[in-house]
Amino acid sequence: MKISWATTVVVRVGKETHTRPWVNWEIEQAHKQGKKIVGVYERGGTDVPLPQALEDYSTRLVAWNTDSIVDAIEGDDNRFENPDGSPREPVHSGNKVVC
Repeated sequence: MKISWATTVVVRVGKETHTRPWVNWEIEQAHKQGKKIVGVYERGGTDVPLPQALEDYSTRLVAWNTDSIVDAIEGDDNRFENPDGSPREPVHSGNKVVC
């Protein structure tokens, strides 16, 4: 129900996030509902494996930086970043939205 209320689902990405099955389930549910999905690396994060659903459906992936996070949530920027904030290639080939 809480996913239904949200316009954007934010996923904190840490070293264990990709091993948690419920994380993939929540991301998949958000995708099915057409929500924006923003991955945010933990503060001081390093390059870690992403949950498969985040690889498949994220609309943005940013470092722990206030401006990056706010821009990603507000939709001002479709950037994908490394944990240090440097640019990276999108984690998937395109945004898949369910209509």
